[in-house]
Amino acid sequence: MRRPVPDEVILGLLRYKPAHGYDLLESFRSPNQLGRMWSLSTSQLYAVLKRLEEAGEITGEQVNSEDAPAKVVYTVTCKGLSKLNNWLYDPEPSASIHRIRVLFLSRLYIAELLKVETEKIINNQKKACVSQLKVLLDEREKTSNTFENLAIDFIVGQLEAAITWLDQIRIQPSTVKESE
Repeated sequence: MRRPVPDEVILGLLRYKPAHGYDLLESFRSPNQLGRMWSLSTSQLYAVLKRLEEAGEITGEQVNSEDAPAKVVYTVTCKGLSKLNNWLYDPEPSASIHRIRVLFLSRLYIAELLKVETEKIINNQKKACVSQLKVLLDEREKTSNTFENLAIDFIVGQLEAAITWLDQIRIQPSTVKESE
């Protein structure tokens, strides 16, 4: 399984408002924004911005200032918007607990920031978890290996907890703030 990348999260932040790299980095460092979900270095961020720009999903424009060095301000393109929307409403997100913590919570954060509906995002994640839970329960019935059963039981417990948590999620208006 590929390591999660913040491409769509950056597209969402730029959809919210055009920004330069430092502003984006602050969103990933702040614990009341994306900091509890992502650990992103400056070089990683700029590598992603370069990749997104080369793919035509964002554009950068140099902005000069009299009292500061020139900065590149990025905006999302139509191609980037399409990728963002596909990611937000992915009908089959991963049921991996790590990906729920990173990608699902990022989806909710971006959806709230953009003031778009979150119910479909939550329901898609719950369906993925329920589906994976059924697969694991079937696998557990077919194996007699003690260690395999222990591993399956552990993952089943995590998925059951995730499903319970997903059932309890209620996004309150204005829970996401631009900066604190």
